[in-house]
Amino acid sequence: MNSVITRVVAGGRFAPGHIGELTRIVPFEMVDAALTETGTVHKRLRDLPSRVVVYLLLAAGLFAKLGYGQVWARMIAGLDGLDVATPTAGALAQARRRIGVAPLRRLFDLLRGPAAGLSSKGVFWRGKLVTAIDGTILSCADTAANLHVYQRGGGYQGGTGYPLIRVLALMACGTRTIIDATFGTDRVGETRYAHHLLTGMRAGMIVLADRNFAARAWLAAVADTGADFLVRVKVGRNLPVCRRLSDGTYLSRIGQIEVRVVTATITVATDAGRRSQTYRLVTTVLDPDYPAEEIVALYHQRWEIETTYFELKSTILGGRVLRARTPAGVQQELYALLVTYQALRLAISDATLARPDIDPDRGSFTIALNAARDQLTAARGVITDAASAAVDLVGVIGRQVLNHLMPPRRSRSNPRVVKRAISVYAANTARSRTRAPSRKTTTTIKIISEPP
Repeated sequence: MNSVITRVVAGGRFAPGHIGELTRIVPFEMVDAALTETGTVHKRLRDLPSRVVVYLLLAAGLFAKLGYGQVWARMIAGLDGLDVATPTAGALAQARRRIGVAPLRRLFDLLRGPAAGLSSKGVFWRGKLVTAIDGTILSCADTAANLHVYQRGGGYQGGTGYPLIRVLALMACGTRTIIDATFGTDRVGETRYAHHLLTGMRAGMIVLADRNFAARAWLAAVADTGADFLVRVKVGRNLPVCRRLSDGTYLSRIGQIEVRVVTATITVATDAGRRSQTYRLVTTVLDPDYPAEEIVALYHQRWEIETTYFELKSTILGGRVLRARTPAGVQQELYALLVTYQALRLAISDATLARPDIDPDRGSFTIALNAARDQLTAARGVITDAASAAVDLVGVIGRQVLNHLMPPRRSRSNPRVVKRAISVYAANTARSRTRAPSRKTTTTIKIISEPP
């Protein structure tokens, strides 16, 4: 059902408060509720009401290379004929400080989670929601205030570069929506942050993770949530055989948790040669009716979280550091970035909802981002009263995504190379390892039955 609404915005000083068509995903009522619950509603009506400031922060996630003044100019560009404020850079900064971190954190809590009404294609494995957990590093502005909380990276010449922030997320692999996230100084390890994400796990979910998360205490905590896990461990890790299964796997124990151990050699062949590597995985999926080869193939879905981080760091941020010059500002900006990312991913999921034949990962994040920018600048798709409007769930963003679907995922390989060296010596030695074209691959999985 298509909406005839082109530009319907709030009145008066609230008119600039929108993010174009994404406002239907982060509506006025949601933002007002977050402000009320956190006690950050404006005490008097200003040129920059609190709701408008929240939308300014979210819009900044769509235009990461622009200053807040230029972001504001895009929010009001489509409001011709309306009397809107033209705040100074100082006024925008003061307004951001006034609302603080809390309403952005609350908005993220309201929006996070796997997309509702998911199709089964590419999202579930044997009835279990496929999720992954992993971390990444972001950089923030190199200021004295930020350095009190976030440290520069180490190196042979001491601390260099920008202050670093460790971000850890639990995401749904099929839709790349964020179920939960946490962040802080990079001096705290991933496994310690991972305990903050346990509340996002539940029965009916399988969590994929790499070897860094194979700690006994964390695996026990995951099992206590009711979720299953599939985690890679070191090949040489001592996992005693409790009972062998007919497919070459066996049951063992890690502490009090019963696990199934799957060891396999994965061979990737291209027209340039072949290479093999042995993987050992442990999972709480004990039923031998779940084939071992299928479990090994499922583990590859863990890489979807790397795509999520690429979309955040490269597609949205363009490799730039965060704008904020204080730790509180860093938290505010990061939560706003996560909310904006989630809204874009939900828009893509809404577009594919009516097309169960389409795997959601074929929706282009770049197409959605650029369409959302255009809709914001034109102030189109903003709905003030969803109950009385004929809402188009697909919208312009969704139609752009469906009209420019990426091809079905192909099995291809590309060698890792140094694309930007950090020293002249590294650049010279890396010249022979230039990036080659990706090659079609044939992958073979062979389950290894370990000797007694």
